Amino acid sequence: MSLGEVPNAQRLRALAGAIDERAGVPSRRAGRHQRRAGRRHSRARPWWIALGVVGAVIVLIVAGGAGYLYYLNSRIHRVEVHNLSSQATTGADAGTQNILMIGSTSRCALKVQNAAYGLCSAGVNGINGDVIMILHLNPATRALSILSIPRDLFLPNARSGPDGGYKIDAALYQGQSQLIKVIRQDFGIGIQHSVELNFDTFANVVNALGGINMYFPMPVFDAYSGLNIPRAGCLHLDGYHALQVVRARHLQYRPASVKTGVHTYWPYELQSDLGRINRDHEFLRVLASTVSKQGLGNPVTDLRLVNSVAGQLEFDNAFTTSDMVHLLLTFHSAKINGAPQLTIPVSVGPNVSYVYGGYPKGEIEFPSLVPDMHAIDQFLQISPTTNTLTGRPLPAPSSVTVSVVNGSGVANQAAATLNSLVALGFRGAGTGNTPVLATQLETLVEYASPATIGAAEAVAHSMTGAVTIMQAPTTNGAQVTVVTGTQFAVNQPASTATHTTTHTTTHPTTPSTTASSAAAAAAARAGFQPPSISNPTLAPWDPRACPLGMPVASVP
Repeated sequence: MSLGEVPNAQRLRALAGAIDERAGVPSRRAGRHQRRAGRRHSRARPWWIALGVVGAVIVLIVAGGAGYLYYLNSRIHRVEVHNLSSQATTGADAGTQNILMIGSTSRCALKVQNAAYGLCSAGVNGINGDVIMILHLNPATRALSILSIPRDLFLPNARSGPDGGYKIDAALYQGQSQLIKVIRQDFGIGIQHSVELNFDTFANVVNALGGINMYFPMPVFDAYSGLNIPRAGCLHLDGYHALQVVRARHLQYRPASVKTGVHTYWPYELQSDLGRINRDHEFLRVLASTVSKQGLGNPVTDLRLVNSVAGQLEFDNAFTTSDMVHLLLTFHSAKINGAPQLTIPVSVGPNVSYVYGGYPKGEIEFPSLVPDMHAIDQFLQISPTTNTLTGRPLPAPSSVTVSVVNGSGVANQAAATLNSLVALGFRGAGTGNTPVLATQLETLVEYASPATIGAAEAVAHSMTGAVTIMQAPTTNGAQVTVVTGTQFAVNQPASTATHTTTHTTTHPTTPSTTASSAAAAAAARAGFQPPSISNPTLAPWDPRACPLGMPVASVP
């Protein structure tokens, strides 16, 4: 059904606006996005769920009139969220938005405690972002894309305060606002809306659909999530067992060469959270297909789905009924299964607890600058020469002042790095030193405010290795300060002719083979694995959509 075929579309928008007005929520269709912080995108997590709920709302309004929309609006749980970005009105990302969707591990927030998840009363009370996904929406093209951020990615500013170095999943401990701020500051991705769900909500959505079917190519087991599939085949999963699938990150599998059913002898998957993310993406494809087959036009299914999740999802308080109606009317016919599903590439660290600032942080992953930036550009559907936060072109090196601070303790590293950046056309502003916080360190490209994030991205594009941008005070009056780590390299300058062309037509420069090799060699010496890829294929043991015609059995 095309947009023009949506019944009473104009009436639905007007009705949603009236409900927002009655609730005291300013309509974002007119004079919207009065937000704090940097501009731009928003990303999504259990995206399909959010859009599915909105889709059900629309169908039921058309079928049953205004009463249902008032009813649903009263059930939606909205929370105060800060650091949301205004929707861009100019530049390459004009009109687009990003919705962050967060899967929380909070057991204490569950209405009914479940020993299978760990009990809050027994001390399982951590609050982490178990799943961090962003949905990018482009109304002009009705295109969707999805980006996952691995939960074990270490960031020096994951939490606010002087001791903020943690894995990114720990940001949620300080609330959605902190996680949103980190994503904007470190990835240049602005978030317009956020949605959070927990274990119960996820299971309820699957149960509301009557469960889903997935094919297991071989037996798999995960002692932590409880997943235990003793034989291959197509199985019907209820919400409880589906949750075991999407939470599995310590997966064991039994290939044909292993004859015993004793799990001790089954090999472990080596991808941990990266493998889990890949399975989650496949699960979402299967879930989308299940919703499509049942049809959001079925009022019975719609009502069951909406009632099961509307009161449990947490939407940001600026996510109005008008927004939800507008998104559904715009994207109701989008092909979710065909949307790009990407993951930020990372380098997995040694199998030891990372010690930073004198404190253990657990097993971590480091960023990998060049593939990370490529994945973000692909996700946002912009060119490498574009400021990810504003959609405007990146500045030329000659307009950017840079200082370098030695953070690794390697002799003369600050001076050598600044000289290399000056050779690429940047303007040097001085050097300095800072305490060494760990044996292995990320290199930080720091900028003082959202207004200079483009300058930081221009500098970052001239480097390779474990490098990340970060909002922080700069030194020597520079727009950008590079705090050196242990696994990075600066690109070599191109020849005069190429250099000129590069900065006028394809800025920034392409990473040199020498620089990339130097960064990779440093990472290897530190025990870090090569960078992961942004769009991996399923492993032979990963569950997937059931082949057509295959009989479906219950979970043993």
